[in-house]
Amino acid sequence: MSETAQSDTMLRVEGVSKSFGGLQASRDISMSVPKGKITSLIGPNGAGKTTLFALITGFHKPDAGKVSFLGEDITGMAPQDIAMRGMIRTFQIVQPFAGQSVRENIAVGAHLHIRSRDAALAKAEEVARKVGLGDRLDMDAAALTVAGRKRLEVARALATDPKLILFDEVLAGLNPSEIRDVIPVIRAIRDEGVTILLIEHVMQAVMSLSEHTWVLNQGELIAQGPPAEVVGDPLVIEAYLGKGMAERIARQRMTAGGAHA
Repeated sequence: MSETAQSDTMLRVEGVSKSFGGLQASRDISMSVPKGKITSLIGPNGAGKTTLFALITGFHKPDAGKVSFLGEDITGMAPQDIAMRGMIRTFQIVQPFAGQSVRENIAVGAHLHIRSRDAALAKAEEVARKVGLGDRLDMDAAALTVAGRKRLEVARALATDPKLILFDEVLAGLNPSEIRDVIPVIRAIRDEGVTILLIEHVMQAVMSLSEHTWVLNQGELIAQGPPAEVVGDPLVIEAYLGKGMAERIARQRMTAGGAHA
């Protein structure tokens, strides 16, 4: 691989596998995330998406394979060491620190690189305004709505000054209006120079935000490419809708085409 190609790659996963007892959660997964882009990882429930995030960010150690970040081998490093290098992840279930304000919750992320309490709180306020929480800085974080908690999770990650954020279903549980409001926030984070890899079931967001997507099913990558192309892949259709569905849909389209001819 050329030096230019390497310098344009933020994250590289090579042949990563992981088993839990008799269950193989990840099987020989290889993918690369380019700098400055929004890319995505999709697949049906139980496909192994969150497990892969955990392997990339140090919460699990791969049984085989290699993870590189900015050209450095980080395989098996502790999550805090990976975070210090500039890769951070969010979690599906947002758990605010109860009894603390939104400002204080975000400051926890800022403390990764900022020692001063006052400076961390100032950073938290700056980040809160970027994600639409500027008017809720003094609210008890536990009182936030689901949408507010999702924004808080984004803010805590952003406060660490990351180079790469792995968003794990930050739109899950939101209504269509809330999703439309959060999509520009994610795009603005990318526009400020932060690379994003997201796990998402909301296809509206995947199609709107992502330039390239990978599809996991039963721990294996089964497809990749531009989202608009990937969703029409027969393997992807069958992974989501069941065996035989791709052929059935194709027949229905042919029948509909013939009726309109």
